[in-house]
Amino acid sequence: MNTESRKKYALITGASRGIGRAAAEAFAKAGYDLVLTSHSSPEALKSLAADLRSSYGISFQPVQADMGSELDVQRVFAFLRNLDVLVNNAGIAHLGLLTDMTTEQWHRIMAVNLDSCFYTCRAAVPLMLKGHKGKIINVSSIWGTHGASMEVAYSASKGGMNAFTKALAKELAPSNIQVNAIACGIIDTAMNSTLSAAELEALKEEIPADRLGRPSEVAQLILQTAQAPAYMTGQIITIDGGWY
Repeated sequence: MNTESRKKYALITGASRGIGRAAAEAFAKAGYDLVLTSHSSPEALKSLAADLRSSYGISFQPVQADMGSELDVQRVFAFLRNLDVLVNNAGIAHLGLLTDMTTEQWHRIMAVNLDSCFYTCRAAVPLMLKGHKGKIINVSSIWGTHGASMEVAYSASKGGMNAFTKALAKELAPSNIQVNAIACGIIDTAMNSTLSAAELEALKEEIPADRLGRPSEVAQLILQTAQAPAYMTGQIITIDGGWY
């Protein structure tokens, strides 16, 4: 329960499904008022906001927005006067050979997965400075550290996110704003729905935990990171069932 006099506010991007949806549920249960974004599933986002408002009595603002668009991000932040936690979860993937990838596909992945972090953090920092504290949590991937064949653009975008996280953490540490990233392994979300049953089984065999991760587990870690001591910053925290 929130015991502070002022309500806590969190912005979660890509919140209509998967990790983002689970994170929205976790933060609502913890008493945060929320601004939630989705680009392609606005009706699912509105339904989620209604369910959480009914269950937890929290204020929600669902916003349809493309987080890879600077103008859309500006529109999202028009709803915010205070911000305690920013969760950069919006992301897309592309499976295929680099030589088959178009320039437009490359730039789109970079826009949604990496440019969005620049846009949101640039807008969030002044709000957090006003409150003399803040938490920025970027949802990354183990491929940002290890790289994945057939996912070069995705891996590069998440590697950039990891470097962005570490650099911004150093820049904001004197201002009592912490920046960390969660590097996910294979999580059971729609992003991995392109994999066949046989491919998923092969992946499970490689993972010591012998299963895929659950969105709720990542959401729990995101919330714990938001509540972590201020001395923890600039970290890339891995949740992958012991895979790497």
